[in-house]
Amino acid sequence: MVVIRLSRGGVRKRPFYHIVVADKQRARNGRFIEQIGYFNPIAAGKDIRLTIDIERAQYWITKGAKASDRVKFLIKTHKKTAAKLTTQTAEA
Repeated sequence: MVVIRLSRGGVRKRPFYHIVVADKQRARNGRFIEQIGYFNPIAAGKDIRLTIDIERAQYWITKGAKASDRVKFLIKTHKKTAAKLTTQTAEA
């Protein structure tokens, strides 16, 4: 089965996660099919906290991939943020 999940990177006490499409039987930080974004939970200042290729995520979900609970939440958050940015640029 194919899953969309987080793969941890970074160093101790400074996590950084890649959002990857992988086979469920592979190790968390092992081989993956495609990287579709990243999540930096400790982003500060002008650092980018979350980036996801929504089109690729939707593509994999339509092909039968299951997103983890955290990835579902991140996709939802990314969509809200993107909608907020488009309304702000439309008003300007």
